[in-house]
Amino acid sequence: MKPLASLAVDVLDAGSRPRAGRTPCHIGTNLTFTTELLESYCLREWEPIIYDALIVMGAVEFCDRIFRRPVQHWGREIELRIPVHEPERWNASEVSRALHDALCFVTGDRWSLSFIARRTPFTLPKQVPIPIASDIDAVIPFSDGLDSCAVAGLMHKQMGDRMMRVRLGTKRFCSPESTEKQPFTSIPYKVKRTNSKFVESSARSRGFKFAMVSGLAAYLVQANRIIVPESGQGALGPALVPVGQTYEDYRNHPMFMSRMEKVLFALYGRRICYAFPRIWYTKGETLDSFVKECCDGPAWATTWSCWQPNYQVSVEHKKRQCGVCAACQLRRMSVHAAGLSERPDTYVWENLKASSFNEGAAGGFTHVLKAQYQYAIAGTLHLAELSALQEDQMNNGTIKLAASQLAKALSLTESEAGARLARLLSQHKREWNGFLDALGESSFIVKWTRRS
Repeated sequence: MKPLASLAVDVLDAGSRPRAGRTPCHIGTNLTFTTELLESYCLREWEPIIYDALIVMGAVEFCDRIFRRPVQHWGREIELRIPVHEPERWNASEVSRALHDALCFVTGDRWSLSFIARRTPFTLPKQVPIPIASDIDAVIPFSDGLDSCAVAGLMHKQMGDRMMRVRLGTKRFCSPESTEKQPFTSIPYKVKRTNSKFVESSARSRGFKFAMVSGLAAYLVQANRIIVPESGQGALGPALVPVGQTYEDYRNHPMFMSRMEKVLFALYGRRICYAFPRIWYTKGETLDSFVKECCDGPAWATTWSCWQPNYQVSVEHKKRQCGVCAACQLRRMSVHAAGLSERPDTYVWENLKASSFNEGAAGGFTHVLKAQYQYAIAGTLHLAELSALQEDQMNNGTIKLAASQLAKALSLTESEAGARLARLLSQHKREWNGFLDALGESSFIVKWTRRS
């Protein structure tokens, strides 16, 4: 067997040097912290585990993004050494086993992490403890996405102030004009590469990062539950129907989160579980429930689903969502299923009824990229293959295995998991076919599905 492509990285605090043959990752240069935002994680008093956990997240992301995956196979071998305040805590066998299991599972890589003592302890320049209620039952990771908005609204209706939001990303969700300090307003660090751009975009380590951030927040507010806002297609679809020959995407899957529960217990000594209130529903069903049940239902229209960068999806210097990647097509299908509509200028590809890909783009969009065409085809075929999964008896084994794995991860019987998965796939098929019918036979999207 051909050996895996390998990378060795030493994370360095002030005054440290990398070992021979190791790539340096400098704290303060490659991993930078925002003091004000870091304070939002200091709810009562400073704990070294807060900083150490954030350093581990950033170091893993750095390794994942600087190391391009090989063309012929997916996996890589990554060795990472990190300075922390409590190396004995991180090197403990229970933590090490759980951490390696979760990281290897979610990324498809082979990781080897070790921890050494920091040369000097990190001290927070100032600290203003943030008062929080003592009856927080759950935290929910919160982003600009449609599922995030809808599920946060639905769960807030049930739980009120017993649920706390944890921001994923560097953009704050609180008002910058507000003088009241709020917890977890943004992830307080950024990852940068020295003198060049990151080369790997698969970003499987983001699942680890977001699970760790929400786990740290749950530990700090003494909550015993983390609400995962993904609906069924987003949580299960990427593992059921992987793209091409890539490793299955488990970033929002219960099988990964069950591994992260073991990491949190080993690291913090507390039982914290990940809950999936909308995993057996489509995004369209979740959106429909949010609009009908929540007073802030119109907020869904301000959410963002597309992941493409500004320079690729701007029309006349105004950023739009692309409208054709897998995430955008799932969004548009879900909006249609919920009986809602959006302004055409929400997307670069305003008209999915157009007979050709280029004709569907906005008039002011002049630089159609080959990559966008490929993303659009991949997104279309992913949603189409997921809708056809139950039609081919050859997929029965895949579906049965998925149901068995979900049953174990979610403490269900296999028959319960199988029935719920079958209903989800059937509903996705109805919504997808309804979306295609609305586009019409001349649509380039519909033509692509017919060719497959």
